[in-house]
Amino acid sequence: MNSDQRTRGMGHRSVLLTMLLAPALAGAGEPTWHTVEQLTAEEQALFDPAENTPRDPAIPYLPAEAYPFSAPYTAEEMGYRAAEFPHISRWTHSLVDVFGVITSTGYINQGMGVSYVEQTTGPGLDGYMRGLAAGNIHSKWLIYSNFPPETEAEQQLWLVYRTDPKFTTKMDFFVYSPAMRRVRRQPQPRRDQRFPDNAQTFDDVIGRDPWEMDWKLLGVDVLHQTVRYPGTRPTITLNNGNQGFVEENTATIRPMGPDYAHYRADAGVDCWVVMGTIKPDLVPDYNEKFLIFWLDKAHFYPLRSEKYDRNGNLMMVEVRNARNENPAREGFGYSAHNTVYWDIPHDIMSYSFHDGHEPVTWTEEQKGMLFTPEFMRRQWLVKPVKSLSLVENPDHYFLRPHLDREKFPEVRKIALAPELEARIAAQESAGHLVFDEGSAAAGGQ
Repeated sequence: MNSDQRTRGMGHRSVLLTMLLAPALAGAGEPTWHTVEQLTAEEQALFDPAENTPRDPAIPYLPAEAYPFSAPYTAEEMGYRAAEFPHISRWTHSLVDVFGVITSTGYINQGMGVSYVEQTTGPGLDGYMRGLAAGNIHSKWLIYSNFPPETEAEQQLWLVYRTDPKFTTKMDFFVYSPAMRRVRRQPQPRRDQRFPDNAQTFDDVIGRDPWEMDWKLLGVDVLHQTVRYPGTRPTITLNNGNQGFVEENTATIRPMGPDYAHYRADAGVDCWVVMGTIKPDLVPDYNEKFLIFWLDKAHFYPLRSEKYDRNGNLMMVEVRNARNENPAREGFGYSAHNTVYWDIPHDIMSYSFHDGHEPVTWTEEQKGMLFTPEFMRRQWLVKPVKSLSLVENPDHYFLRPHLDREKFPEVRKIALAPELEARIAAQESAGHLVFDEGSAAAGGQ
């Protein structure tokens, strides 16, 4: 019986009850994860263990099979399907990005910016791979800051390139300062460098090319929870599709959104677990040795990812809540709704909330006007998008993601400092973040 059949026929109250009890149920019975050697017959029929597959004669670093592939899938093909869903969706749209970071002492810093996105090719990964040659701009992002007030009208323009193994420049990057009334071109950040005072890197935001990694299937797992809301924040007000504000119960927010048709009876999401090892000849001197991704089985959406350093130690966990923001693209229309990044060595957590997401069609005049460095000097917010999703207090901030140390122990090396272990234990006991003694958030000066 597949997950659709298991879910079909459940009443609203039953679904709500299983959602609330899912974490407890998951820890009480059979393990949710299994290695490749333990795949069921149904899972084996969907997986192709081949490692050396035919290559595309026109673009040799791509698989020969036409994207988006068909079952059975190799681990490499799963990696390519996951690349369909970077942090910024691969279609033309607008949204407001609400973002923030918190430290172990409870210091919180937040911002908000309206983002306009234009794709120069067809939507999706296939448009990126085959829509134009490497070295051409495939996506344009204009970001207009409107919070905090002192940053009003500060702007960024990202012109993102199609890259390949030879052309590796990711983007042209411009910023505008209202105080200086000048546009300045910035050097591209190092791909593995964290943004200042944040947990995520440049590649975490802009996305990685799947041909830069060697892919391996580790097994399967079931995820019941990704982004974790604290007990101190029972509701959140969301701007759904930029159509109006709706208050939602945070305990009932599910990893793939309310419309996902493939939830299990226990409200979990069946996932493939794949490992991508960075190819040092294509990405030399990279801080990350490999990444592990949890991909929903229906669409290969990456709900969780982990980054490991050159010594194989866990360095960051990223978790997402997704929603089908572009139903016209069917399963390819899922987009990051809320993303939390946890940098473990520094114990800082960033979040990025994409509120008011709306697919748009820019006119030819808008395309030629909006996405240029000169336009930023006008300080013109063409299409306002509002949000009420800022975190009001440090103890309303998202919890650190689950570590699930028992899963795939042969590749997941997790070593935490004693003080971090203590903070995690305090968080789990309290149901919200607990900060170091003496910090302002903990009641100190």
